[in-house]
Amino acid sequence: MSNPAPVENTDTPKGLIFAITAYVLWGFLPLYMKGVAHVPSIEIVAHRVIWSVPIAAVVLIALGRTRELREALRTPRMLGMACLTAALISFNWAIYVWAIASGHAIDAALGYYINPLFSIALGAILLGERPSRAQMVAIGLAAAGVVVLIVEAGEVPIVAFGLMFTWGFYALFKKSLPIGPNQGFLLEVLILTPVALGYLGWLGITGQGAFGGTTYDTLMLMAAGIVTAVPLLFYANGAKLVRLSTIGILQYIAPTMIFLSAVFVFGEEIDRGRAMAFPLIWAALVVYSWSMLRQMRRKR
Repeated sequence: MSNPAPVENTDTPKGLIFAITAYVLWGFLPLYMKGVAHVPSIEIVAHRVIWSVPIAAVVLIALGRTRELREALRTPRMLGMACLTAALISFNWAIYVWAIASGHAIDAALGYYINPLFSIALGAILLGERPSRAQMVAIGLAAAGVVVLIVEAGEVPIVAFGLMFTWGFYALFKKSLPIGPNQGFLLEVLILTPVALGYLGWLGITGQGAFGGTTYDTLMLMAAGIVTAVPLLFYANGAKLVRLSTIGILQYIAPTMIFLSAVFVFGEEIDRGRAMAFPLIWAALVVYSWSMLRQMRRKR
């Protein structure tokens, strides 16, 4: 495969629009998920897979980038890695959908807040990367916040940890896929499609599926492809046109919107444990962001 031309390390207006649009759309996603909360989580995930395929395919054909996808389908090692990332993203979607539907949107926001720091820890443990002193402080603050949350609640925040682990490892293994983000996304949903079709077919035969039951359910489930593929495609193209530090800051838009929706729209309560843990985690993110900006300035 030919190597793409290097992208200039600067923020472009087009890249900023794409990236901000992606994170804002992800921030509004809980409102959609709440609208289909009566549908089982696995059924929603299956529809996210099925209806994402035509959207991602049209985009890839329009961009003229189908050759890499065809090569990937003929490469066993790449297919194996794509199967792994497809499994991780499907688990991530299932946890997220269930969290919003069952009143755990605040825990979902927590998972995405601490995910960048988890990625730093993964890089240090698995890739031999050396975190800076400020990043170590940020990881320590976030860990302290999680410990406070566990002690106060008397249980592990399963939703937050589930989202953190699945997305963190998804991002890690995604780096091993020598294929563009648009092609990679279509490859993942194509891999998941036979399973999704089989499950939805079984639901249809047994009369348990929501699709086709009412006009509302049918249209909302068909829209699952739009709310899944469109933000991801905006992000994939925007990330190439802005600096890493900019993406690092913008990524907090989505969990902040999720947090605000959970409190002011869904009416979820902030108990004492969360009231103590979130300030520690927000402080960790400030330290992390400041450290990242300093590193980028030094490199320039």
